[in-house]
Order: sequence, then C-alpha cells, then structure tokens
Amino acid sequence: MTTLNRRTFTRTAAGAAAAAFTGCARRDRRPNVVFILTDDQRWDCLSVAGHPFLKTPHLDRIANEGVRFSNAFTTLSLCSPSRASFMSGLYPHRHGVLNNFTEFPSDLPSFPRALKAAGYDTAYIGKWHMGEDNDDKRPNFDYWVSHKGQGKYWDTTFNVDGNRQEVKGYYSHVVTNFATEWLKRPHNRPFLLCLGHKAPHGVWIPEPKYEKVFDNVPVKRPDYKVALGPTKPAFIRERIKSWHGIDGNLYGLNDFEKFIRYYHATILSVDDSVGEIYETLRRMGELDNTLIVFAGDNGFLLGEHASIDKRTMWEESIRIPLLVRYPELIRQPRVVEEQVLNLDTAPSITDICGVGPIEGAQGVSFKKLTQGDNTGWRKSWYYQYNFEKEFPYTPNVRGVRTDDWKFTHYPNGDGSPDKYLAELYNLKDDPHEQKNLINAPEAQQKLKELRAELLRLQEELKALPDRMPVNPQLKLELPDEKIR
Repeated sequence: MTTLNRRTFTRTAAGAAAAAFTGCARRDRRPNVVFILTDDQRWDCLSVAGHPFLKTPHLDRIANEGVRFSNAFTTLSLCSPSRASFMSGLYPHRHGVLNNFTEFPSDLPSFPRALKAAGYDTAYIGKWHMGEDNDDKRPNFDYWVSHKGQGKYWDTTFNVDGNRQEVKGYYSHVVTNFATEWLKRPHNRPFLLCLGHKAPHGVWIPEPKYEKVFDNVPVKRPDYKVALGPTKPAFIRERIKSWHGIDGNLYGLNDFEKFIRYYHATILSVDDSVGEIYETLRRMGELDNTLIVFAGDNGFLLGEHASIDKRTMWEESIRIPLLVRYPELIRQPRVVEEQVLNLDTAPSITDICGVGPIEGAQGVSFKKLTQGDNTGWRKSWYYQYNFEKEFPYTPNVRGVRTDDWKFTHYPNGDGSPDKYLAELYNLKDDPHEQKNLINAPEAQQKLKELRAELLRLQEELKALPDRMPVNPQLKLELPDEKIR
C-alpha cells in the first residue's frame, strides 16, 4: 500500500475540494498569483512585526507560513510612483511616474503584462491610483474594478468592466467581495489577482465595529524637540503647522489620539480581507498553488520627526511590509533581513512563475532569498523624491541607504548649494535617526564614501542628468480637498 505524506494528502484533498467548489479542477498547475497592496501602511503595523497593540492574525499567518522581509523599502515614498515600481520593476526616474497625477505608461513592460502574455487570467480590483481622474480599464487585465483618485471609505463609485456604479458598503469589504467572486469563477488557466486597498490612507474612517476598538490604548505624542533643533534641516520647523506637520490639523481630525487610533483601526479591516481571500483560496483547493504577495506602497510618519505623511527618506516613511507565501517554494518559513525594494517584486513574481524576465527591469528577483541564499545581494540603494506644487511641504530629496548608514540631502535643483542641511545617520547605533552626523568630524570619511556611492548609483541606474523642480518654495496652505 502506498503511503501518502501530509503534503501529498493535503494537495490531493485540495484538488477534490476545488472540483466541488468550482465545478472542475483546472489542469494547468502553474502557480496562481494574488498580489495585495495597501496604501500608507508602515512596515511595523503587523503584530508579527512586534506592534504593541495592533493585532493582525491573518497577515501574521501569511508571514508565519512564508517569508517576512523585515527590511523592505520603497525607492520613492509616494503612492503612484511606488505602485508603478511594483508593477514594472523600475526606479521612478525610469518608469516616469514621479507624482500622483501621472498615468502608468501603457506600453511599459510589467508583471501583469508578462503573466497575461503567458496565458494567465488577470484581474485588477480596487485602488489603482495612477492617473487621478481616470478609472478606465487598463491594458493587461481581463477584469477591471477600480475608480478615480482615492476612492471613498463608504459607497465608492467603481468602474466595473466599463460600467460605472456606486457600490454601497465599506471599501475594504466591497473590494474583497469583488475579489472573492472573481476568484470563484471557473478558471481553466492560472490566474493573477491584483487587489488594491484604500486603507490605511487618510482621512481615515474605520468601519463601525472597529471605530472604538483602541479607545483604551494610551497614545502619546512623540517627543520631537530634537527634530526642531539646529542639527536638523530647517524645513521640519517651517512646515510643522502644515498638512504634513505634527502641529497641523491632522487631516482635519485636530486630535492626535484619534489620528493614531483611526489609522490603525482601518488596518483591521484589511486583515479581515486577507483572511477572506485566504479562506476562499483554501476552499477552492488553490491555496498552496498560489503565490500570495502582500505589501504596502509606502510607509507613513505618525508624528516622528515632528511630521506626518511620507515623501521623506526617514525610516518610518520608506519602510514597507512585504510578505510572501508559496509552499512549493518556501518550505521553511523565515524572516529575511536583506534590503529588498518594491521594484524587486515584479521580477520576483515572473521568476517564480517561470514566465521569463521583465525587459529592462532594475529590480532583482528575491526568489533566492526565500531559500536562504543572499549571495551577491545589494548593499545599497538609491532614493529620490521631487517637490510637488500640489503638496508643497517637502523639498527635493536624494539619498542613499546601506545596511547600516543613510545619507540624505535636499538639492535646490539648479546645482547651487543646498538650502537645507543634509542628514547622515548611523542606523546601527541610531535606528530612530536622532543624531545627525553630517557635521561630525568622526563621520566625514563615511560621508565622503556615501556621497561617492550616491553618485555611483545615479550613474549605474541612468538617473543622470538629474531633473527636478528648481528652487521649490515650501508653503503652508491646505491641499485641494479632492486630491487629499
């Protein structure tokens, strides 16, 4: 008698479950892909990452059954540029989406394009946010459910494959319902589902069952006296009462405790969504044959450095959650500490699915890292942000981060000496970036090395000549309400 091991038995039973759930089990067993992206979720907003009060059991399960990349980053901490990098595997200066108002180029190679060309059923559901006023169906997706701009936490108008309709309900659950219904359709080919959440993008509106869940959690405003001192760039002080400063109106809430509690409460609905997607795949018999990738598009400042929002190069702004589950590849769950970038996701997905490399991609497949092989992995990477007249609170930013150090400067754009003080941090000794070593005599050799490394990366990545707004002027007025 043949003895079945646990994995073989599970997969056999899963196949039978799929036949019962969908009516037939598909024959093409290439891995499916489910890519889930949140908006403004920090890397530490997972209980598995040690958050003090936020509990995310469904996301923790993905991490504990796969890989959690504990040092994942965005190379431009802003929604649209980061999303374009996730899709294309390119740095922002190469894909051209440098702000929140630029379309993703329709002819640009991307992982959805590669998977569709390889015969995958493809769907995009939820927040797209590349092209503020355009919800038209984008190329490379067989099924399309999205909306203009940010969408709303309640009763968003969606374009459902060309038909616009207001869909009643809370955003996180509405897009999850669309996703699970599409997943349950018969698929004779492998499928790609991209699911874009609105949460936890402000202005936050938790669903009623979570609105008061953190009311008893103590909330303390960060001590930001150091951030306003002479060793820090002056724009922090200049903008402290602006839309992106801790003494501003806090997205209209004017209440720091509510600001913190509501932000985290919206993530609970995302965690519920991940649980529903997981359970749907399990019932279909496709769970272990699906590559699940969960990520945030950028981090978010919650008062650190006297600031809120993102865009800057401080750790709270650039670090993102990144989780991957695929038992066929990841048989030993692990935490990976190497620096992984958002633009590594696209080449990783195509590599794991065996559909060939993405033409011109600058990211690197992290497939080998999931196996514990870090041979030749990157030790440094390039960060960029261009001043936006629509959100005039952060100057141009250029920087380089290594495993242990970070150098950031704020160029004027015309080659003249920088208006704002640059920053240099020893992240190993100073992970919260409190002690700026830019003028410290003992750090000048390191500064010289990092300036050279920044230039080397810009040359290697074809980021020169470096085009950016010239002599941008910071302002304090509120941004247009429709683009917040």
